[in-house]
Amino acid sequence: MAFRRRIGRSSEAVVTDRSASESAGPPAEIPPRDQGPRTQRDTYAAIDLGTNNCRLLIARPDGRHGAFRVVDAFSRSVRLGEGLTASGRLSEAAIERTLQALKVCAAKMRRSGVTHARAIATEACRSAVNSPAFIARIEAETGLRMEIVAPGEEARLCAQGCAPLTDPDLEDALVFDIGGGSTELIWLRRSPPRADTRPRMAAWISVPLGVVSLAERFGGAPLKAEDYPAMRDAASAAFDVSFAAANFTGPPGDSRHLLGTSGTVTTLAGIHLGLSRYDRSRVDGLWMDTSDIAAVSTLLTTQDFAARAAHGCVGADRADLVLPGCAILEAIVTRFPSQRIRIADRGLREGILLTLMARAEKERHRRHRRDRRNGNGATP
Repeated sequence: MAFRRRIGRSSEAVVTDRSASESAGPPAEIPPRDQGPRTQRDTYAAIDLGTNNCRLLIARPDGRHGAFRVVDAFSRSVRLGEGLTASGRLSEAAIERTLQALKVCAAKMRRSGVTHARAIATEACRSAVNSPAFIARIEAETGLRMEIVAPGEEARLCAQGCAPLTDPDLEDALVFDIGGGSTELIWLRRSPPRADTRPRMAAWISVPLGVVSLAERFGGAPLKAEDYPAMRDAASAAFDVSFAAANFTGPPGDSRHLLGTSGTVTTLAGIHLGLSRYDRSRVDGLWMDTSDIAAVSTLLTTQDFAARAAHGCVGADRADLVLPGCAILEAIVTRFPSQRIRIADRGLREGILLTLMARAEKERHRRHRRDRRNGNGATP
C-alpha cells in the first residue's frame, strides 16, 4: 500500500472511462518547447500496456533539451488480448500473465525511486467489457494506476516519441505503429522542411486491426504461409473502411517518407541486418529502402512456422504474429509508396517520458516565478 500512495501522488495517470472523448485543442507541437534546466533528482517512468506486450521505461533527464538517460527497462509478451476478438473479454489467464508483468514493473519503479509516472493501456483495454474491473485489480495488486487512453492520445504520444527520427529535409512523414489490436497512422508535417522546424501532427487515424486481432481471425497459432494472401486482403479491406470513414488521405507522395515503429518493422530490420540476436542500437534510426523491407517480408511470409521461429530476431513467440504484421505493413506501403522507410525502436513510452518531463519543468518554473513574486527566492 505504501508504494501505491507514494507513486499515486506523483503520477500523472488516472483511471479513465474507455469511452472518454478525445481532448480538444490545436495540433501538438513535437517536441515541446524548451522550459529551462531540468533537475537530475527526478526519475520518470512510462508503462505501455498493449494487446500483446507490457513495456516499462525508466529514465532521468540528462541536461539536454528533449534527451534522457535510461535507468531501467522491461518488456514481456503477456498476450493480454488473447481470445478478445471472439469473447469481447480479457481472459483470466491473460489477466494473470499481465498482473505478474506489472508487479515486475512496480518493483523496478520502487528500486529506481520513481517520482513521476504514467501507465497507459491501449486497444485491448479499450475494447474489453471487463476492463474497468481489470484496471481496479491492477491498482489493488500492484499499486499502479492505469489509464485507458483514447486512440488520439495514443497517436499523439507515439508521434512525440518518434518525431526526432523524421527527416528534416522532407516536409512530411507518415508514422505508423502496428500494434496488437490496432494500427495508428500519424501524419507529421515539418513546414518549412529544415532541422530547426518542429514537426506537427497534421492528422491521424486509428485502424482497429493489429497483429493479434488479425491472427485470431485466421484461427491463431499455428498460422501457415498459405494464410498470408487472405490476411493481406483482410488488412487491406480494414484500411479501406477506416480511411473512408475518417476521410484520411495522409501526406502527399512527393514530400514524404515512412517511419515505422512496432515489433514488425524492427524484426524485419534485424533480419535485414543479419543479426543473430536483436540489437536495438543497430536498429533504432536505421534507414531502409522499402524494396529491402519487401524482400524480408516475402521471405518470412513464404516460410513455415519452424523456419520463421529459427530467425534470431523472431523466435517462437513471434513466429505467428510476424505474418499478420507483414500483411498490415503491406497494406500501408501499398497505400503510401515511398522509397525509404526509417525504423524506430521507440514510440509510446518515449512520448510519455517527454510529456512528463515537459510538464514537470513547467510546474517548476511556475513555482519559481511565484516564489520570486512572493520574495521567497528561487525554488531549489
